[in-house]
Amino acid sequence: MLENIRLSLKGIWTHKLRSALTMLGIIIGIASIIAIVSAISGTNRQIERNLIGSGSNNVRICLYQGDYPLDFAYDPVPAGIPEISADMFAEIENQAHAVHVSLYHSNTDYDGVYRLDTSLSGGCVYGIDENYFRTCNMVVKAGRGFSDADSKKGRKVCLLDENSAELLFPGENPLGKAVEIKQEPFIVIGIVGEREAFVPVIQSIDDYYTYYQDTSGSVYIPDRLWPVLYQYDEPKSVVLQAEDTSDMTRLGKSTAEILNASMATGDTNVKYKAQDLMEQAKEIQQLSHSTNMMLIWIAGISLLVGGIGVMNIMLVSVTERTAEIGLKKAVGARRSRILFQFLTEAVVLTSVGGIVGVIVGIVLAELIARINATPVAISVPASVLAVLFSMVIGIVFGILPSYKAANLDPIEALRHE
Repeated sequence: MLENIRLSLKGIWTHKLRSALTMLGIIIGIASIIAIVSAISGTNRQIERNLIGSGSNNVRICLYQGDYPLDFAYDPVPAGIPEISADMFAEIENQAHAVHVSLYHSNTDYDGVYRLDTSLSGGCVYGIDENYFRTCNMVVKAGRGFSDADSKKGRKVCLLDENSAELLFPGENPLGKAVEIKQEPFIVIGIVGEREAFVPVIQSIDDYYTYYQDTSGSVYIPDRLWPVLYQYDEPKSVVLQAEDTSDMTRLGKSTAEILNASMATGDTNVKYKAQDLMEQAKEIQQLSHSTNMMLIWIAGISLLVGGIGVMNIMLVSVTERTAEIGLKKAVGARRSRILFQFLTEAVVLTSVGGIVGVIVGIVLAELIARINATPVAISVPASVLAVLFSMVIGIVFGILPSYKAANLDPIEALRHE
């Protein structure tokens, strides 16, 4: 076996140009498949990042009526919605792969937040607990966060995100100044933002509408102050941080099941649902699936061409070495040994082409990623499978020349000029 491989490599090196031209179809096919698969994986990863953001892996579970989330600024609070108890919270928190969990209120307020004559139109007001910023991977970037004293004394204090700070206080420092929320004065004590800033990659108008993120801004108040501004019995929503993006869908569904288990409302349309970003990402990825598969099949045609080239060159090799084959048979070489020798040469030839193709494919994938500004996602399984597939091509297209060599008549072979 090792001797056959050594002789095959020696033959490739002896006929370098011929071997390179023979392997060209294999190299192009493998490189194309690696580049396409890597580009698809990179694009899919970019879609997930565009939707999920900078690694926060957050899943929000909110109260829905049918297919739409309830907006308590306009919708009445349904009867029979239980308060999220300490036991329910503990059950949610103790789920496998749940890192952090937080409860919060939210209200999209179109005319409730003011600073002098400036309105935070379309901004969102959140009533949060002490775990919210940690769960959402956010930090206080200026000023301070909420303290125990703020909650105990019922201080009307708030935090702004960077968008709301810029909209309400353009060019000013908002710390220590007041904003009005539902005509109640709140003092700004801090500015918050994401721990790692992330901006979606927008390459088309479709991407803009898909990944557009609301820039109206958000205002955060302690959840104990929520009844001062809004309805006292508004149900809370849940946000949790998953250990990995692959855990988001499962955790969202299981958390919704925990919350819905204690529902006592007569309206079966009202239930908790997860805002499944991973499912949305998969739907977007599926749109290009058929096109991507077509590209892979087209790239596979060059592998077929490469395989035919290998068969052709191996038939030429058998013709060139007819006398050598006859001599081996004359001294007692079995048909199986000769067949295995030529089959090994075909497999080594295509395997070398496969390895070179993988290297070229990785380089192409890097270039495509740089041009399209998408993450590089080299698929190791695809690379290994590509090399194994090239070996299979060597076996399939090497069988006919090997069989022809093994079945040469030794007398006729020795007479060959």
